[in-house]
Amino acid sequence: MKYLFFVFTFTIGFTSPGQKSTTPRLVVGIVVDQMCYEYLYRFYDKYSEGGFKRLMSGGTNCRNTLYNFIPTYTGPGHASIYTGTTPNNHGIVANDWYDRDTKREINCVEDSSVHSIGVVSDYGKFSPLNLKANTITDQLKLTYPDAKVVSISIKNRGAILPGGHLSDGSYWFDFNSGDFITSSFYTEKLPNWVNKFNEEKHVDKLMKGKWETYYPIDTYTESGEDNSPYEVLLPGKTQPIFPYDMDMMRNSIMKLTQFVHTPFANTFLTDFAIEAICSESLGKDDQSDILAISYSTPDIIGHAFGPYSKEIEDTYIRLDLELKRLLETLDEKIGKKEYTLFLTADHAVVPVPQQLVDKGLPGGYLFLDQYLPDLREQLISKFGADLIESHMNLNIYLNNNLIAMKELDQTEIKSFIMDEVAKWEGVKRVFDSKQLYNTSVDDEWKDMVRKGYYPKKSGDIMYILKPGYLPKSTDIESSHKGTSHGSAYSYDTHVPLLWYGKRIPVVEDYTRLEITDITPTLAHLLNLQLPNAVTGKPIQRILCK
Repeated sequence: MKYLFFVFTFTIGFTSPGQKSTTPRLVVGIVVDQMCYEYLYRFYDKYSEGGFKRLMSGGTNCRNTLYNFIPTYTGPGHASIYTGTTPNNHGIVANDWYDRDTKREINCVEDSSVHSIGVVSDYGKFSPLNLKANTITDQLKLTYPDAKVVSISIKNRGAILPGGHLSDGSYWFDFNSGDFITSSFYTEKLPNWVNKFNEEKHVDKLMKGKWETYYPIDTYTESGEDNSPYEVLLPGKTQPIFPYDMDMMRNSIMKLTQFVHTPFANTFLTDFAIEAICSESLGKDDQSDILAISYSTPDIIGHAFGPYSKEIEDTYIRLDLELKRLLETLDEKIGKKEYTLFLTADHAVVPVPQQLVDKGLPGGYLFLDQYLPDLREQLISKFGADLIESHMNLNIYLNNNLIAMKELDQTEIKSFIMDEVAKWEGVKRVFDSKQLYNTSVDDEWKDMVRKGYYPKKSGDIMYILKPGYLPKSTDIESSHKGTSHGSAYSYDTHVPLLWYGKRIPVVEDYTRLEITDITPTLAHLLNLQLPNAVTGKPIQRILCK
């Protein structure tokens, strides 16, 4: 009898931790492209009870989550969220970079070996070819081939990088047709449900009437004036003010480009996400699936209007309603206690530098056309040749073949360039690629550059700007409007991180966390081996409830 009792208790103790009932049926990863942490609180009073507020009050709010590398762009951000490591490991160092072999700029997800599916344009010639580490979605498929992974976004990189190499379906927006498409890397034809969705012409239905503020515009006291001198004009507008005529946009030859400058593109993506949940039967069995959604439109609107615009406030008020609709669908289709969701951002954004300057705050512009030609002339004068092959993303690529052919001293050349670049207006630090491997623990700026450095894709010399500065190509009036991101500063690196659903405790966590901590946390929630290049750490407040 004792022997039987021993076997019984041993069996329960051994099998319980591995039961699939402990894992969510569906993980939903939401990345909001260009979301500042403060948007959760600045617009809080105008949010519904069922969107951001539900996630904040009903789950874990990680309030001190930061990016630990630069540049803070869309491609590196999405890759780091889903691989759990930084660009020096996964290889996505920017949205685009200079390719030394082909001598041209390449996109982070371009792949000439594949072709478009669902459209005749070249906008489907993309894949995760350049991603050099496994994602959490890859790890799930590698371990459980029957698991489903679907990833969607307006931007191709926002769909491709989260889906990883083994995605069952990654879909993005085609700016020629207005349809969702994919590439032959994944399939040779679109699923019937995607074709049916495309045939319904959702964009035409959404481009009617006017984009007016959801609430009366005079209640939008959390943002600046509507007619702001710091905002970009959309085609057909003489002032950057509400309302925006959707009918006029629809009749424009640039209608699809203008469409994604409105919050209705978020509605479009939510519609597609809901269709994916239903048509792919996600979360319908005990095997965990993953749906990755990247809302690109906030970034497109944010670049044009800046973080203190009424346009961005209205965008987030409306995005909150999309989240509410998505959560209600998950409750109905998957079950309130059967899914786990996280929401974060691929980066935040700097306030419009000209606005900072006008308020007497640190900031400004580095106009490269005022400096680069002079630097090239100096190199010709001193070394007998222009030794700069390319300049991208604050990276200087040297013509190493020419340097070798002329038997020049590369160390001397680098030292000369670094000394000159350090004199440029707005430059904070300059780094030689070789110096990055001698990083001391107290040099946080160099460490962030090092984590974003990948030898075959990054430059020979990298530099960072002072707080509040942006690089620009030319000094003209339009250069002082709109904004961007990419720096190591908190306005770009501090992002929201919300967790909600199955196995998620209700808590606010102020511990400093890094964006690379998301994937190892997911690995433990899904009882998976860590993906191959993970350097982040699991979030213990979530796992040890």
